[in-house]
Amino acid sequence: MNGTKGGRGRRIVLWRHGQTSWNLERRFQGSTDIELTDAGVAQARRAARLLAALKPDAIIASDLRRAAATAAELAAITGLRISHDSALRETYAGEWQGLTHEEILARYGEQYAAWKRGEAVRRGGGELETEVADRAAPVVLEHAEKLPDDGTLVVVSHGGTIRTTIGRLLGLESYHWEGLGGLSNCCWSVLGEGARGWRLLEHNAGTLPEPVLGDDD
Repeated sequence: MNGTKGGRGRRIVLWRHGQTSWNLERRFQGSTDIELTDAGVAQARRAARLLAALKPDAIIASDLRRAAATAAELAAITGLRISHDSALRETYAGEWQGLTHEEILARYGEQYAAWKRGEAVRRGGGELETEVADRAAPVVLEHAEKLPDDGTLVVVSHGGTIRTTIGRLLGLESYHWEGLGGLSNCCWSVLGEGARGWRLLEHNAGTLPEPVLGDDD
């Protein structure tokens, strides 16, 4: 899954949606279709101005409203058409959806602890993280393959889906995906094409990536 046609210099920007009311309430959204707040729209507008400077070649997005509205801000600046795909939706988490963090701990404490230990858990009876990667990562790769040399794809999705997709594209075992950490609203991560596959260049960024000088080159 992490193989690429090396040397083409492509880049994938994985951008989390803006703020929602459920984010503020620490309420588990999952696949529930929640809109952006006014602050979330403003976050998307600001981030879109920055990401437009990367001159993206394509935009794909989850079809949930919070991601679609975030993507629309970048499309408005760049003139690109958005390709919406339900495979980029957030993890379906069944009975956890709509609950606050405290409610999840109170009702599903053992399940939550097992998930944090890295066990394969269907949170709330929903999807495994590997199943999220199974549906999302191929869509991202399919669109990345269509890029021109040195092209940039912007993927507008959700925190959990982005983390699992990055883990899969980097070839990491699923146990280690949690080590990537979360993304703040309207922040993004950048994968670049290296000689041995995709490399993580930026994570949870809110500013444009700077060249890495004198690292291991």
